Amino acid sequence: MAKAPARQFVCQSCGAVTRKWAGRCDACGEWNTIVEEAVPEAAPKGITAGRGGRSLDFVGLKGDGRPPPRRLTGIAELDRVCGGGLVPGSALLVGGDPGIGKSTLLLQAAAALAAGTGVAYISGEEAVEQVRLRAARLGLADAPVSLAAATSVRDIAASLDGSDGPGVVVVDSIQTMYSDTLESAPGTVAQVRTCAHELIRLAKRRGFTLFLVGHVTKEGTLAGPRVMEHMVDTVLYFEGERGHPYRILRAVKNRFGATDEIGVFEMTDAGLMEVDNPSALFLAERRGNVSGACVFAGVEGSRPVLVEIQALVSAAAGGSPRRAVVGWDGARLAMVLAVLEARCGLALAGHDVYLNVAGGLRIGEPAADLAVAAALVSAAADAPVPADTVVFGEIGLSGELRPVAQTAARLKEAAKLGFSAAMLPALPARGRRSKTGRGQAGETPPDGIAAHAVGHLQDLVAALGADAASAGRRPHRGE
Repeated sequence: MAKAPARQFVCQSCGAVTRKWAGRCDACGEWNTIVEEAVPEAAPKGITAGRGGRSLDFVGLKGDGRPPPRRLTGIAELDRVCGGGLVPGSALLVGGDPGIGKSTLLLQAAAALAAGTGVAYISGEEAVEQVRLRAARLGLADAPVSLAAATSVRDIAASLDGSDGPGVVVVDSIQTMYSDTLESAPGTVAQVRTCAHELIRLAKRRGFTLFLVGHVTKEGTLAGPRVMEHMVDTVLYFEGERGHPYRILRAVKNRFGATDEIGVFEMTDAGLMEVDNPSALFLAERRGNVSGACVFAGVEGSRPVLVEIQALVSAAAGGSPRRAVVGWDGARLAMVLAVLEARCGLALAGHDVYLNVAGGLRIGEPAADLAVAAALVSAAADAPVPADTVVFGEIGLSGELRPVAQTAARLKEAAKLGFSAAMLPALPARGRRSKTGRGQAGETPPDGIAAHAVGHLQDLVAALGADAASAGRRPHRGE
């Protein structure tokens, strides 16, 4: 009687392996993610040096020839995020929420690349006619893109493994692919890991650029094993709010370029359109002389971006005040509120606080601390921040302000958009001031913009005219 194959239980969220089924994964804490799978064949044991191995040919770090040139996609924002174009033989993983525009962006990129090299678009989620309908809606029906609908990795590898193969391959999506060497269903951890490994190895050997579309979980992270993000060369996240037409393509990993680089797109009836000046787009509907609004001069990757931060402070109706944050870190907001109360005497603990980053952009850098504090103080005191002023700086727990990187680029972008003043951290005591006495060490503000140095958070509160009556100040002892 044939022996039944060994089974194991694998969490589809984190890839943890257990000996029996459980409703909750002990490794990641997710519920109902453990699925039974067949145990893969074990690798041969007893490998020793000199037995069955092939000696490796080691080479130096400096090669004789020049690296192959990058392929430009024809979409400037995508090229920026990829580090200046596509590297031959690289693998890129693109993730995002359903309906955010991943397939639309890659179809547009495939059509633009097809003019200079062979491009294969393999869809595992849609039929050929469905992809053709999207191409016709985008006006790309005449692009020389090789289209196929397939889910078998064996068939895909046989079609691409040739000397006359395409230069760019798009696989949409990796969760729909399957390998017939495994018994598990498509989308499981074992299938995703194996299929991604086979396709990436083929791309490295044949030298074509591989795009893999990945699904995301309800928490916003890429579905499947975490090792898949380590296997690829570049990981891109497509972000955006449902109520906004703007989309942000963010690089969280890039072996051939800068990380945290962003590309900005606008979703229209004709597809995704590039946004050359994101700062002007995010500030297009801004209204001046409104309390609780502040313009933050941030940096995303190598690009300075100006965005409006909005705050609303109101008396709490119930016993527990509410904190709502959109586009920023909630823990960071709690820290700024605590510093304002402990170091500046503003009693905000009994108020509801709402914070929003206009335009659907998500900010992650600490340089937004001062802009958030300015919006909060402005909302609490009902004192508008000057409309021609940008704010940026990091706040410490004692209320001091710390300088941030790329100050000159932030001020230059603000001056280009018509801002005439900036509030930024003052120099440290050991720092060297510029010739004008303003700005940070070694950096002179551009012409047309005045940089006002702020040493402590109390200086910001005083500059906005917040007093005990308007801002709900808590009197200190002895007053």
